[in-house]
Amino acid sequence: MVNFVTVLKSLVQTLMKFNGIEPKKVEIEPGTVMNFWVPAKSKNEEEETQKPNVVLVHPFGLDGILNWTFQVLALKSHYSVYVPDLLFFGDSATTAGKRSPEFQAECLVTGLRKLGVEKCVVVGLSYGGMVGFQMAKMYPDLVAAMVVSGSVEALTESISRRILERLGFRRWSEVLMPTTVEGLKDMFRVGTHWSPSWIPNWIFKDYLEVMFSHRKEREELLEALIVRDEDFTPYHYHQRIYLLWGESDKIFDLEVAHNLKAIGRGSKAGMHKEGRASMSIRDALCFQHPPKTDSRLSDSLTA
Repeated sequence: MVNFVTVLKSLVQTLMKFNGIEPKKVEIEPGTVMNFWVPAKSKNEEEETQKPNVVLVHPFGLDGILNWTFQVLALKSHYSVYVPDLLFFGDSATTAGKRSPEFQAECLVTGLRKLGVEKCVVVGLSYGGMVGFQMAKMYPDLVAAMVVSGSVEALTESISRRILERLGFRRWSEVLMPTTVEGLKDMFRVGTHWSPSWIPNWIFKDYLEVMFSHRKEREELLEALIVRDEDFTPYHYHQRIYLLWGESDKIFDLEVAHNLKAIGRGSKAGMHKEGRASMSIRDALCFQHPPKTDSRLSDSLTA
């Protein structure tokens, strides 16, 4: 029987290619390959090179292009959009034993530079936001500004413990690496406000079959996320940071957003009333009602 999610991925990839976005694998170092969805070469290359670069960094639940489908379509006319698959997601992997967000950031920046990106705005959602913060901290010459949604600068032990206790889980792998249909439903219940009950179980089974490769390595990524409280020092970023948050975010609540407002130069915050902003494709970053709401992200990219 044909897997629904496999078909969906194929359709999304075809849609991207039709809209001038194509996959490109970049060797970061021997044994490490990162896949990017990048602007296809245009007949008018001068016009393309004048567009600002935007890098969309995905959360833990999806690979790059599935998470950012609608954002790519909304932004591609005015921006050169780059969508990476982080290591052990999509078509990216490494034989190296490193699992930290810092290593993800190093590989991502190396790949972008090999693709000719010299300056960009990073848009990070959840796990992607943590990687984005590392990019901004380690490579301020590359990252001009950030848009962050539902994330933290670092997942400290105290923050992690508080969130897991509130959600009713013992460890992050129980939330983000489900092995059953009910576990997957819990992941969507926690990660997005849009998880309709009418979706049949066979679609969740197809999702489990396709979207959770590299289980061992991804669990190691989650373990490497946790930072001891005494080892973390907040960093003051020189870049402008725009925080786009869900008022009823079940993971990183408004207290987290308010604590982040002081870390960047001229940081701004925008609130989305319906939940996370967002792990799901449909409502990620408030694009479900364009063009009225997508201007919030566009404004932050040019502020």
